[in-house]
Amino acid sequence: MSRPTARVLTLLELLQSGGTRTVAELADRLGVEGRTVRRYVDQLIDLDVPVESVRGRYGGYRLAPGYRLPPLMFSDDEALAVLLGLFAGRRAGLTTAQQTANETASAKIRRVLPRHIARRLDTLLESLAFTEQPGASDTPDADVLLTVADAVRHRRPVSVRYTDRDGRRSDRTLHAYGIVVHGGRWYVTGQDARLGEDRTFRLDRIADARALPGAFEAPAGPDPAQRLLSAFATAEYRHEVTLRVHGAVERIRAHLPAGIAELEEHEPAAGQDDPAPGRWWRVELRAERLDWLPPLLAALDRPFVIERPDELRDLVTAFADRLASRARRA
Repeated sequence: MSRPTARVLTLLELLQSGGTRTVAELADRLGVEGRTVRRYVDQLIDLDVPVESVRGRYGGYRLAPGYRLPPLMFSDDEALAVLLGLFAGRRAGLTTAQQTANETASAKIRRVLPRHIARRLDTLLESLAFTEQPGASDTPDADVLLTVADAVRHRRPVSVRYTDRDGRRSDRTLHAYGIVVHGGRWYVTGQDARLGEDRTFRLDRIADARALPGAFEAPAGPDPAQRLLSAFATAEYRHEVTLRVHGAVERIRAHLPAGIAELEEHEPAAGQDDPAPGRWWRVELRAERLDWLPPLLAALDRPFVIERPDELRDLVTAFADRLASRARRA
């Protein structure tokens, strides 16, 4: 590569780092005179790279948004970071419906990656293990995702066509508060304008989204992520469970995260005989099945009281009997 060409590419890399660069600064970094910098800028403009001139005391050159992505200059570490981000996003399900975009972007970067960096990447990927299976394949449409995100930012109503878990389709007007990624899926939290109630929608079940005129005020209170976890914890299921658990909130949350259960500090009533002094927490959750709770309470290994349902008390007793029986075996 000739020296002038190398300097032009270095100029592009400097401009891509952001902000406005003065002619004097660029000339010093490139080791050339100011008029040579201007000539290099003209060469970038001839290549359709959107470089714009900024006038004034602190003027110089900067990259402007263009009609297409200009050639990108990545350092080795930057290229590695981008590829790992694409790989992790695909693995976690954090991609849009156009998953080929993820794959083609990875392929383009890998094709020009220096061999020693490519070998390091392959070594890392071969050594990498995950404790969970790859994310779900049901991913949101890119246009839907961007339309909803714009509605969130500008507090505009958005019309969506939604299919619920039972396959029922409906048109809804949503006041979207925020977008949340949870468990490898994309969700939007907001108010269903027709019902006047807060709702949580899976973005991959939205087939169409269209911004509407008008605006709305976001309510005060929990942020979108907390709203989502609260919605999961209070969703309608077959069983409503109430427990009192004694212990540190961190330990309880390690087994019963916010997306599963609601916690509040419990103060025993006067004269109430609790089995252990100290801090107690009231735990409320909903579940379709109860058979997973006895092993969880055993793993928690803290004093607890079952308030409801009686069926759970029977299941815990049976589970304890099985453990005791097996422990007595020679």
